[in-house]
Amino acid sequence: MPLPMTAAPRTEVAESADAELVRRAASGDVRAFESLYRMHAGRVHGAVWRLSGMNEARAEELTQEAFVRAWQKLPSFRFESAFSTWLHRLAVNVALMDLRGRDPEDTVDAEALEALGGADTPFCAGERADLEQAIAKLPPRARAVLVLHDVEGWKHEEIGRELGMAVGSSKAQLHRARGLLRGWLLNEARGQDGRAGFGSRDGRRSTSS
Repeated sequence: MPLPMTAAPRTEVAESADAELVRRAASGDVRAFESLYRMHAGRVHGAVWRLSGMNEARAEELTQEAFVRAWQKLPSFRFESAFSTWLHRLAVNVALMDLRGRDPEDTVDAEALEALGGADTPFCAGERADLEQAIAKLPPRARAVLVLHDVEGWKHEEIGRELGMAVGSSKAQLHRARGLLRGWLLNEARGQDGRAGFGSRDGRRSTSS
């Protein structure tokens, strides 16, 4: 189920409504929390869905776990940031904890990747039609770094802290992920061009004997 790569900015009115619901939910109002769930479940699911490699069943579990954690932590929410920002970060951290528990550390030779070149820029919007399917095929840690850096906007220092890796390793994983994705997307494009051109130079099947 494709989701937008970035969420639309929330209005001040929406954040104000959040604040009132958060206050009520923090005092034990279950219905208020259910309203928060309905308002934010889509964005939370989108974030954990990408980090889990588009594993729908796992994304559903992580979404539910994120909201359970949010319910438990609401009394400590201090309104120092928007609730949506706090919840989104909490959900991403839940997904990263799951990743660390399931995936043995994937080491990458940073110096070797530095020599590859050609994969240092983020993807443009026009490439995103096939991008999410390709992201799902990435090794888990490379996928996590790519999603956190290029989609969520995290810095390498933040990624390194959350994934337990050096800043240089985070940069190397991002370089690796972008290189793999560009290779896969290029091969896919070449395959489509080859199928379109089968039979003749202008793409029409030859009828001569």
